[in-house]
Amino acid sequence: MNAFRTAMAIIGVLVLLILLGQLLIVLLLVFAAILLAILLRNLGLLIASRTPLSPNAGVGVVCLLLVAGLAGFFMSEGPRMAARLGEVIEVLPDAAAQLRVAIAGTDWGAYVLDNTPNLTGGGDFSVTGALGGTLSRAVGVVANTVVVLSVGIYLALDPRLYRRGLLHLVPTRRRRRAAEVLDAVEKGLWKWLIGQFVDMVAVGLMIGVGLWALGIPLPIALGLIAGLTNFIPILGPFLGGAAAVLIAFAQSPVDALYVVILIVVVQQIDGQVLMPLIQQRATALPPALTVLAVVVGGILFGFIGVLLATPMLLVILIASRMIYVNDLLDGDARDGP
Repeated sequence: MNAFRTAMAIIGVLVLLILLGQLLIVLLLVFAAILLAILLRNLGLLIASRTPLSPNAGVGVVCLLLVAGLAGFFMSEGPRMAARLGEVIEVLPDAAAQLRVAIAGTDWGAYVLDNTPNLTGGGDFSVTGALGGTLSRAVGVVANTVVVLSVGIYLALDPRLYRRGLLHLVPTRRRRRAAEVLDAVEKGLWKWLIGQFVDMVAVGLMIGVGLWALGIPLPIALGLIAGLTNFIPILGPFLGGAAAVLIAFAQSPVDALYVVILIVVVQQIDGQVLMPLIQQRATALPPALTVLAVVVGGILFGFIGVLLATPMLLVILIASRMIYVNDLLDGDARDGP
């Protein structure tokens, strides 16, 4: 009987761990929705403070402006971007062949090529399977985006309802402190979002102006992409710069090299000048912990973990400082001899 109970307990724990692993993805989506809700609600309050509109109406105005901005961007720049990317696809095979010939002309290059596995040979490749996998991932991304948008808008329209529900899960004598922690987390995330927005705008402007000065096509669209992807820590600058480098490569390899230099210079200015100035007024995060959070988030949850690693780290630091350091450690020190 004892062995049976032990086995059932182990099975129960394993099932609970599996369910928790599945639930973590849902919790990440909820956290992303909370970030969106903080953004929409604070912007809605800003509009309400300067107009006769209510905060909820301000949230609606913000949503409409965002939709109109995205629609205008895709309608104006989408066809041109697609045309340029088509040129890139045509140019890349010949450029890659020329690059391979140039590398093979050197001793070290020939050694590297001789010892590099042939990725085009062997192995079965199914076009249908590849398309099926791509479509399934695309459907998953769209579904997750719809969930985040829907939940985020609902949270932004009536945050007090969900706040009260969350506080009811806390013992009565701890609710006031829990409310203070929630307020601190909300304020910290809002300040972090403001800092990220300022940094994204600055990087987008510098990249866009630099591309225009270099004569690269679509400088506005590429600058916007660079600014938006700068939201992603560490990987964002590389993702945003890849499109600019590819489009510049369609003109000439020299232009692509200039774009790479531009991106490196902008990222140095961003990392050494802009971010320290922004963090003085926003929320400063330890760089080493930020890198570790991004790595751990990417290993555990993939791209969404990388995307949300920094704000999650901020929440953990605020909660740890207020609950563990201020309440437990300082409380123990006050209660001690």
